Amino acid sequence: MTKDSTSAAGSRWAGMVPVDDTALAVTDTGGSGIPVVYLNGQFATQGYWRRVVAELGPGRRHITYDERARGRRSRRSADYSFEAAVRDVDAVLAARGVERALVVGWSYGAVVAAHWADRNPGRALGAVLVDGAAPHDWLDEAMEQRIRKLFRRMGWFMPLLRPTGLTPRLTHAQMADSNIELGRLSRARELGPVLDGISVPVRYVLASGSSLGSKGDEQEEIRASLDQVFERNPNLRLSAKVASNHGAILKKDFRAVADAVREVAALDHGRH
Repeated sequence: MTKDSTSAAGSRWAGMVPVDDTALAVTDTGGSGIPVVYLNGQFATQGYWRRVVAELGPGRRHITYDERARGRRSRRSADYSFEAAVRDVDAVLAARGVERALVVGWSYGAVVAAHWADRNPGRALGAVLVDGAAPHDWLDEAMEQRIRKLFRRMGWFMPLLRPTGLTPRLTHAQMADSNIELGRLSRARELGPVLDGISVPVRYVLASGSSLGSKGDEQEEIRASLDQVFERNPNLRLSAKVASNHGAILKKDFRAVADAVREVAALDHGRH
């Protein structure tokens, strides 16, 4: 199915949206409120957003989906690139009949959201970026080897969890390649101009402490790179710095994320 006009702004819908050589599992709450599309962490599922969606309630139209080979139902693909992830945002919105939306992304999804907002200033109502999309040169040769070693070690048990949808249906090499691509795209010379070019309201919600595979203060150093971004582009601001870490932020600090969504939605309402 590519579009369901009867439920585009009506009742709840869940189904598969074809895109390229695959199909994505999508959930659309329907309703007449502002459409909010949620972009997952790199290997996460749409279920991570359930607390944020519940906190915001039925006054908004919530669209969640599982990326390629993630979750229980989204199908495999020959293309797991970052550009494919950005294209998938357009495919999901087109299938659901949504022209303009507020994008909310966590981790990898925050980088996708930033790129989409930069490329679609007329369609983006704004963006909320949750502990991601910070321009920092954290990837070097040693880090690349660390990433490959980490996913190699995880490779033995991840297939056991695939039937539950908790782990993606990607090989450990594909997962490492995706993470390394993210590192390259996150370099200051790559991500900086994207953030500088965003012309719609953006609010960041940042975690504290470490994340999977990080050591010491690496994550805090990455987050600190946003200070210069906020100085350069007044459309981008910090909404909240919370106590939970990267992996727990959507579970423990979902209210802060919901507050940032409300803030951006109110700014768009004021512009129109």
